[in-house]
Parts: sequence; C-alpha cells; structure tokens
Amino acid sequence: MRRLSLLLLLVLLLGLVVPVQADEVATMPQVGQPAPAFRLQDQNGKWHTPADHQGHWVVLYFYPKDFTPGCTTEVCTFRDDIAKLRQAGADVLGVSLDDVKSHADFAAKYHVPFPLLSDADSKTAQAYGVLASKLGFKYARRTTFLIDPQGKVARVYQDVDPEKNSAQVLADLATLKASS
Repeated sequence: MRRLSLLLLLVLLLGLVVPVQADEVATMPQVGQPAPAFRLQDQNGKWHTPADHQGHWVVLYFYPKDFTPGCTTEVCTFRDDIAKLRQAGADVLGVSLDDVKSHADFAAKYHVPFPLLSDADSKTAQAYGVLASKLGFKYARRTTFLIDPQGKVARVYQDVDPEKNSAQVLADLATLKASS
C-alpha cells in the first residue's frame, strides 16, 4: 500500500496525466465508424450538431484550454489555413471544456473565424474518448477527428503537434478526396 501511495505521489509531482475514472472513459471512435453525436454551443451562443455540417468534411479538433500556448498556436494555425480548409470543403470546429464566455474572449483576441464549441459538461470529450484528468482537473486531450461528409470518422490524429495539425489535415483531405 505504501508503494502505491508513493507511486501516486510521484505521478502527481511529475505532473503526469492521470486517467479519469473508468466509468467516465469511452472508447475513441475509429476510422470508418460513425462520429458520435453532440449538441454544443459556440462562442456566439449558437448551437451546433453534426447534422448542421452534413455533406461537408468536418475537422473536429479537441484542445485542452483556451489561452494556453499550444492551444493558441493550434487555433491560430487553423485560422490562418481556414481559406484552404474551406476550399477543400471542410468545416472546422474547435472543442474544449471551457465555457462559452472563455471561448468568446479567446475567439475575439485571436480573430477566430470558425466555431469554438463549449463542452463544459465534458460529455462530448467523453464520447470521443479524449477526456483526461490531471491533478483533479478535467480537460480534452489534443486530438483531431476528420469526419467525412457522411458523418464517419476518416482520420484520427492523436497527440498532435499544434503547429502541424492543420497541414496534416489539409494533406489528408486532398488524398481522401482524390481517392473517392
């Protein structure tokens, strides 16, 4: 028991990720499976569901926290590539556990031209298998899902590099569209 306590203390001190409770963990959807449904508000208070984006490719990217360095880099990279992504037929949706107000402030500061969805109850992150916890604080792991126009997962990007994620998605969109 003492070893277990010491191990847990070491994990916490090192800041390692501690998984959420087993009853909260969902399996991440895999390529070819239907993307889980959601109903979330964006930074402007508008509700979004997958049906709103039917017939379009959807870049659904989860990120840990507004205003943090990696998340700011990622949102700005998607912002800078938004014209290319839209030209490729993709809608971009960012998701974190932050509330609508935080998203509104984040979007305003960085001129974000796409919806940032608030998953404050963490149910969508849970459904996508990206919910994690660190030192008792829940967050969404940095993961991107590329969803095809029929609502199926086409690609899953885990532990993405915030600077390269948008370029990866664009390259895969071109490949997937060419092969269909």
